[in-house]
Amino acid sequence: MSPFIRFLHIQSAGGGILLLFTLGALFLSNSPWADAFEHVWETQLGIEAGALDFSRSIREWINDGLMTLFFFLVALELKRELVLGELKTPRMAMLSIAGAVGGMLVPASIYLLMQHGQPGEHGWGTVMATDTAFVIGCLALLGTRIPQSLRVFMLSLAIVDDIGAILVVAIGYSGQIDWWPVVLALLGLLFIRGMAMLGFRGFPIYFIVGSFVWLAVDASGIHATITGVILGLMTPARRWVSDEQLYAILEQVIAHPSASQGSGDTEDRQTLQMAEFASRETLSPLERLEIALHPWVVFFIMPLFAFANAGLSLDLNQLESSLTLAVFLGFALGKPIGILSFSWLALRSHIAIRPEELNWRLMTGGSFLAGIGFTMALFIANIAFPDNLIDSAKVGIFLASLISALAGLLILFSTAADSRTQLNSEGQINRSRPS
Repeated sequence: MSPFIRFLHIQSAGGGILLLFTLGALFLSNSPWADAFEHVWETQLGIEAGALDFSRSIREWINDGLMTLFFFLVALELKRELVLGELKTPRMAMLSIAGAVGGMLVPASIYLLMQHGQPGEHGWGTVMATDTAFVIGCLALLGTRIPQSLRVFMLSLAIVDDIGAILVVAIGYSGQIDWWPVVLALLGLLFIRGMAMLGFRGFPIYFIVGSFVWLAVDASGIHATITGVILGLMTPARRWVSDEQLYAILEQVIAHPSASQGSGDTEDRQTLQMAEFASRETLSPLERLEIALHPWVVFFIMPLFAFANAGLSLDLNQLESSLTLAVFLGFALGKPIGILSFSWLALRSHIAIRPEELNWRLMTGGSFLAGIGFTMALFIANIAFPDNLIDSAKVGIFLASLISALAGLLILFSTAADSRTQLNSEGQINRSRPS
């Protein structure tokens, strides 16, 4: 549970930072500095040499480059939960997976029904994703009033949701595919797999080959962020050195070499180097990468993404837009309906099990929180919508996230209060009974 608790704590703190940068972007977008603020993100950066043009705007570098690391981290956490964590029991994992699938299909269906034949029809993927940081941040407000199983369910659902969303981007929102770069990317992935099988443990060489894969995928016309998901799921989750092996090595360690031997390549120095290597390898590459990347992603990449993408000019006329209403209903109604119905079907068909303390009322509150789409919704909206529709989509995303957060918290706070009242009543009855 320790890595899981650490992940929750960082995500909870990150939700507050994300909200702060979102409000900052909204303020600047509706201030006298709005044009200058937008101009900063459209500034071109890159390399141009003859026919070679490898440049894009700062916003595109954030959305295509830095967000690859976000999806890499999401894939790492999903694999850790499936291999080492709370979801290694298949039937327990299926509850979150079924809920996530329903939470993608039903909102997209509602959206398509409302936007069929209209200019915004292509944006159906916008309503499929859940914002992990904001959902976990909302759950943090409830503290110990809710069971840990709800946090596990919601975190797992949000992670599967995000993986599904980036697959939707790669399949539904990529351009015309050039297959030769795809072949090069596959060769790069095979090379990475071969290095792992041969025992290469240094991260720099993996970073170099992974960057090559990213460039190849980007050149192919497929959205390059899918590279982060693939590489994350390929990262080894098993450690090389067990605790028993580490203790055996540490017993051989001598803290300082003797004066007569000096400080060269002595047996003592070799033993210390072996102990250093063994200590590092008691954590799997997956865990080491997650520990190193998680604070950077949550406290830098996601707030920067929100700052670059959350700005819009507030206009009350946008509330009358059919696109805004479709996005709003897709999140606010489609998410809870999809999650609860597909979870019920999974339990009814016995392919999933539900923790005893995770009752339907708690799941209802959590499913409303899943309507907070924000980060991923903005990510897909920027890809799916033309400039004349993007602001209407953003208004729908913001309104749905706000209403979903309030509804989910209201249900969960009332559930926690009722549970506490029931416990107090039972305690009073038990105390009144004669011994």
